[in-house]
Amino acid sequence: MKRKSRIAALGVVCLLLISACTERGVRLEDIPTAASIDALATALPLTQNAPPTPFNLPQTTFDFIDNHLNELAGWRYVVQLDFNGMFARTPRQASASAQAEVWFNQMGSARRITLNTTGELIGQAENTAYEAVRLGPDSFLVREGACLVGARGDAQTAADLRAGDLVGGVQSATPAGRRATINGQEVYLYAFTEEALVLPSIRPADGGTITLESGELWIAPQHNAVVRYYLNLQVENVNLFERQLPVSGAVSLRYDLYDVGVAANITVPFGC
Repeated sequence: MKRKSRIAALGVVCLLLISACTERGVRLEDIPTAASIDALATALPLTQNAPPTPFNLPQTTFDFIDNHLNELAGWRYVVQLDFNGMFARTPRQASASAQAEVWFNQMGSARRITLNTTGELIGQAENTAYEAVRLGPDSFLVREGACLVGARGDAQTAADLRAGDLVGGVQSATPAGRRATINGQEVYLYAFTEEALVLPSIRPADGGTITLESGELWIAPQHNAVVRYYLNLQVENVNLFERQLPVSGAVSLRYDLYDVGVAANITVPFGC
C-alpha cells in the first residue's frame, strides 16, 4: 500500500511539473523581449567609446568654441570662415573669407592674433590684414604699416578677438560613440542639431534661414577643450557680420586647436 501511495504522489508531482512547463511561455510576460540589432549596433560603440565623466552626459555645451582655453598653459588655433553665393534676391555674386590664427601664453598673460579678410566682410575694406598682441595690460595693433599702442580701444579689441566671435559654438551636444586622435590629442566626437548652433556672425534677415548641411565637433576631455569644429551651412537671406546687404549661399566654418600645453613665445610685434 505504501508503495502505491509513493507512486501516486510522484505522479501528482510529475503532473504539476508538466503543467508548469506547459503554461510557462504561453503567458505574455514569460516571452523574452527580442533584441534590436540596430540598437545593439549603436549601443556597442557608444559604450566602448564613451568619454569620461562629465563629458559622457547628454548635454555638453561650448557656446563659444574656444571656451576654457585660458585655463591652459598655452596653445595655438586657426579659425576660418568662407562664404560663396550672391546678394539675396539679386543676380550679383558675392564671396568673402576671414582667417585668424591665435597664440596664447598663460604665464606671460600674452596673446597674439593675425587676421586676414578678403571680400566684403566684417564691414571693412575688401582686403584687411592686421597683427595684434596683448602683453599683460598693454596691447599693440599693427595695421597698414602703422602701430597703435594702448591698454584700451582698437588695439585691445583686436588682440582679444576670439574664435567664438567668428564661428560661435554649440549650446548642446551629445557623445556620438567615436574616439580618435586629432592634432595630437585624444578626442571624442559629439553630435548636435541645427537648433543647437550659436552663430554670432550670421543673422537671418526677414524670412532668412540657416540650414546645417554637415558638421563635426571633437572634444578633448583631458583639456576641457574643443580640438576641431567644422560646419557646412546653406544660408538664405542672412547678414554676415555687420554687412547690411543680406546674402544667400554656402558658408564653411573651420576651427582647429594645436600645440595644447605649449606656451607660445609672444613679443611686441615688429613695427612697434
